[in-house]
Amino acid sequence: MEIGRQAIEVTLVLAAPMLITALVVGLIISIFQAATQINESTLQFVPKLVATFVVMILFGPWMLQYVMDYIQRLFSSIPQLIG
Repeated sequence: MEIGRQAIEVTLVLAAPMLITALVVGLIISIFQAATQINESTLQFVPKLVATFVVMILFGPWMLQYVMDYIQRLFSSIPQLIG
């Protein structure tokens, strides 16, 4: 049960920067579209995609290190799980 909880925690921590960025960019673009009455779907999609890729590039090393630390902890706990 603990391993599952930790896996979900790691997933949420790794996804949070990209999801928050997409949320903020989408909100800003939506406000801009509402103010200018421009209803172009690509206007919302492309900036979100670019911002998500930028966040992945900036946070990529941290995310990789976080996953590697989790995997090392997981593998080191295997003997205690077996008995």
